[in-house]
Amino acid sequence: MHNPDRVKRQPDSVNVLLSTGTFVQDEFTISKVELRLYNERIDKTLGVYSLITSFVETDKGSVEMIYDEGFRGTDSLSRSSLFLINNLGISALVLRSVISLREKIS
Repeated sequence: MHNPDRVKRQPDSVNVLLSTGTFVQDEFTISKVELRLYNERIDKTLGVYSLITSFVETDKGSVEMIYDEGFRGTDSLSRSSLFLINNLGISALVLRSVISLREKIS
């Protein structure tokens, strides 16, 4: 996160994509994958400005990264979650998170 202050509060909503069981990506054991919604502001014309982040928890740390943001309309978190599930996006999200964690550790 370039600006971690954007997520220094409880998310407005969370969709858990993986929480039971574990799987290994490279040398990282993944235990949790979530999408988190933070509603940041409301525009009278455009509606709610949403920040959606991915949160991946591993045995070597966790990382929260921006997944999407903007005026995405209602139910943006559910639509993003469905997109990830239906298009094998979870594996790409996990791989991106592992790369980020590896850079932090090094």
